[in-house]
Amino acid sequence: MMLRQMLGIELPIIQAPMAGVQGSALATAVSEAGALGSLPCAMLTLDALRAELAAIRAKTARPFNVNFFCHVPPAPAAEREAAWRRALAPYYREFGLDVDAIPAGPGRAPFSAEAADVLEEFRPAVVSFHFGLPAPELVARVKRWGAKVLSSATTVDEALWLEAHGADAIIAQGLEAGGHRGIFLNDDLSTQVGTFALLPQVVRAVKVPVIATGGIADARGVVAALALGAAGVQVGTAYLLCPEATTSVVHRTALASEAARHTVLTNLFSGRPARAIVNRVIRELGPIGAAVPPFPLAASAVAPLRAHAEKQGSGDFSPLWSGQNASGCKAVPAAELTRGLAAAL
Repeated sequence: MMLRQMLGIELPIIQAPMAGVQGSALATAVSEAGALGSLPCAMLTLDALRAELAAIRAKTARPFNVNFFCHVPPAPAAEREAAWRRALAPYYREFGLDVDAIPAGPGRAPFSAEAADVLEEFRPAVVSFHFGLPAPELVARVKRWGAKVLSSATTVDEALWLEAHGADAIIAQGLEAGGHRGIFLNDDLSTQVGTFALLPQVVRAVKVPVIATGGIADARGVVAALALGAAGVQVGTAYLLCPEATTSVVHRTALASEAARHTVLTNLFSGRPARAIVNRVIRELGPIGAAVPPFPLAASAVAPLRAHAEKQGSGDFSPLWSGQNASGCKAVPAAELTRGLAAAL
């Protein structure tokens, strides 16, 4: 089945769900333009999830995607947390902040039966996941109301696993992609390859439709991905300057600057590798820290530093998520950007 028919969309384009930099407004605008808008849900409370879904339903009758993480929450480790706070302590002293006042809490919750309860009230057409898939009973429940299930694969092995466990389509996430890597079968970053190396391998290996993501920022990139066998593309970074995005001022400034040409995989902000623009904390601590607590526990200790720096107009401690190709970032309405991506089809 063609991806457009499967998902009920006119354009084979999915707006990547980007937690922390967007809400329902961006998802609605992209869906109204004929593509698939996406709502990132990993950082939403159940009440906030319900409110965002209601906002989308009030503005569009078109299909949209809701995205969740499906990690296994780690047990807090006091020694690892203490080591992480020691690493950050000099910055706390510099800013006059109390390192002992750091709030606890994961900040990102995996998909749950309670979240499924809320979703069932709205029955979105597409439910996507990052870091694998949730428990089989949750996948089955989502499918019972007719939703299609998508998930990210960063290797051929992950794509085969997702197909075997019920994914209706697979997002082949190349190394260029911004934000969190979807890697889930192991944590070996040497397995991660570029989009146009990964895509044809995944297309050959699986029978379900494959969606390419990572480094695709304009109409020519869309055409190239489709020529390599993709049934559609997922685009994230290019949307970050759209007025419908909630991207912060410091993040927008970085994306529009020369700094956006230098990105790296880092675990400093959440505990899992994610691609971000290099800033002070990445340069000084190194992108991958051995003392960093496991995902998502790392975020709480960085949050006060980020808040303090951003008040001064600095992104030195902010997760400035970006793919390797920010050239498509434009401060134009999301519908216009979406139509531009599809211009050569």
